[in-house]
Amino acid sequence: MSEPSVLSLIPPVVVLTLAVWLRRPILALVTGAATGLLLLSPQHALGEFADIALGVMQDETIGWLILVCGSFGALIALLVRTGGALAFGRAAAVVAKGPRSSLLMTFALGVVIFVDDYLNALTVGETMKRVTDRWRISREKLAYIVDSTAAPICVLVPLSTWAVFFGGLLENNEIAANGEGIKVYIASIPYMLYAWAAVILVVLVASGVVPDIGPMRRAERQAMNPSVGAMRVGDPESNYAIRSLEQEFATADQQKGKLINFVGPLVLLVGFTLYFDIDVWMGILATLLLTVPFYLLQRLMPLAEMLDQMIDGVKTMLPAIGICVAAFIFKEVCDQLMLPQYVVYSLQPYMTPSMLPAMVFLCMAVLSFATGSSWGIFAVTIPIVMPLAQALGADLPLVIGALLSASAFGSQACFYSDSTVLAAQGAGCNLISHAVTQLPYTLIAAALAFLGFVLIA
Repeated sequence: MSEPSVLSLIPPVVVLTLAVWLRRPILALVTGAATGLLLLSPQHALGEFADIALGVMQDETIGWLILVCGSFGALIALLVRTGGALAFGRAAAVVAKGPRSSLLMTFALGVVIFVDDYLNALTVGETMKRVTDRWRISREKLAYIVDSTAAPICVLVPLSTWAVFFGGLLENNEIAANGEGIKVYIASIPYMLYAWAAVILVVLVASGVVPDIGPMRRAERQAMNPSVGAMRVGDPESNYAIRSLEQEFATADQQKGKLINFVGPLVLLVGFTLYFDIDVWMGILATLLLTVPFYLLQRLMPLAEMLDQMIDGVKTMLPAIGICVAAFIFKEVCDQLMLPQYVVYSLQPYMTPSMLPAMVFLCMAVLSFATGSSWGIFAVTIPIVMPLAQALGADLPLVIGALLSASAFGSQACFYSDSTVLAAQGAGCNLISHAVTQLPYTLIAAALAFLGFVLIA
């Protein structure tokens, strides 16, 4: 496709429709990618799909994601099997004496683990789900709280992987001088309106000030029904993962479970991640290297059994990894269809000096939501958007804040973004149920952010 076309909108529509209808996100993403390739070149569609899939699997980011998610699954399996997770649940129950306090505790833990949205999404959900289960809080609401403290919190903290990535992106595109990327990023934090709105809204929801809306209300009613309970599963592609974790929990050492065996590795994980310059993979690797001998010294289980549990833990992450790989393939197809260029060029006539920040937020939010890419899409569109902002004499921190707001929105709202997938996985929730139940809240926060950009400009 030599020119951006309205046809580029067809694959995202196909994916969203099938994801909601079939509740099988991998199938929806693969079908959407195939649809896009048929639009590009019907006779070469199969070969192109094979080449794109192979290219994605060779991508350094995918390799990193597989290692991080797999290793985290192994660590979770050890935490659960040794009884550490059960011990944390008992200890947390002393503080979380009701639904609201347990949800606010979930939010507070999400704020503490600000280093990376992957680390946040997987850690907080796995840590808190047995506490919230006790009060029959739906896994959907837990996943929403977790997702709202992943990207929205990480984007507001200049000591996160988001700040490192986008600070470097600003320098690479000569928007900031060398070494000044983080400084420009910090200046934009007050204008990251979506992130601020999402964080404030989730506190109001957790405290009960804002009521449950639409699908979330139905999920909460189901959770309160003893015949359904909070431990139900729904997504066929994640059944194995959730079932395996619950089986491990059922066989956990409930008598000898110690709080230190749960809290210790998590503290090490956050500490090592910060120590290794916010490198989550190095953090998990170092944590495992210390946790395994620590458990062996306590004779919690033989080494062979421990390795078997770790392998089973890796297996629980395969559905989440599969969805992320399929999303990367779909994003590559959207790039070939020139979807980013079509959306930007279509809205460019409306990007007047007074409306530029609001239109940049709207444009990039649509792109991030459609492609499931909260980082990669911006590497493509920043060279288009920022020169326009400079030519119009716009306030650059305000425009950058709009860009980062859109990125946070896409990361949280998109049905198949990596953050949404991992938040659902960590909470043990059906992915599509999580996406549908939290969508009204993300749209409210997005509408407030859009209005805020209009008023500020």
